[in-house]
Amino acid sequence: MFRLLKIRLLPVLFLACGLTACDDATPTAPTRPDPVTTPFSGTVTQNGAATHTLTTTTGGLVTATLTNVGGPGGQVIGFSLGNVIGSACSVVLANDTATAGVVLSGTLSGTTNLCVRMYDAGTLPGGTVVSYTVEVVHP
Repeated sequence: MFRLLKIRLLPVLFLACGLTACDDATPTAPTRPDPVTTPFSGTVTQNGAATHTLTTTTGGLVTATLTNVGGPGGQVIGFSLGNVIGSACSVVLANDTATAGVVLSGTLSGTTNLCVRMYDAGTLPGGTVVSYTVEVVHP
């Protein structure tokens, strides 16, 4: 009799244990680190360029904002965002006529080395020095 009772109670116990393990239908989302803001600044001259690099810790949204362009009024410069491959900056997003306030943004699939490149896109007259400030917000 006890053997028959054990056989009948065993499936009920397994079912009860299984149901208590599944008490929450909403899975917990993984936490992402807070975004990091990395500033860069420098100057560009006629036919010149400057490249800045940074490393992301995970995938997510990356936004590069050209916050300031100095020099003679109305100067435009080239502004690009890309991936570092070896020792080169492989451009993914670019704006050859960037002014203050221009934003480049994209989504990263994982950890990577990024590059921000500022350059003369053929618009700077000889002897002109243009200063810039860029802020990159990344994971």
